[in-house]
Amino acid sequence: MASKRATVTCPDCDLEATFTKLREARSCIEDHRTETGHEAVWELHELAAGVEQAGEDAGVCGRPGSCNVDSPLVRDSQ
Repeated sequence: MASKRATVTCPDCDLEATFTKLREARSCIEDHRTETGHEAVWELHELAAGVEQAGEDAGVCGRPGSCNVDSPLVRDSQ
């Protein structure tokens, strides 16, 4: 049995889903945002706190404005 890797919830509705693959969880968040306009969030399991923070800082690849520009992990693209 695969272990749960992420749980997606939405503070604006009753969405709660658990995933074994992070890609599926991320897709759920994006699909929910597109369909409802809600900002669902995820809780990542089995990751060190630093890894989770790095992912949050990085944002979504190719999506302008989604990264934390104040993070030391984000390079200046200019």
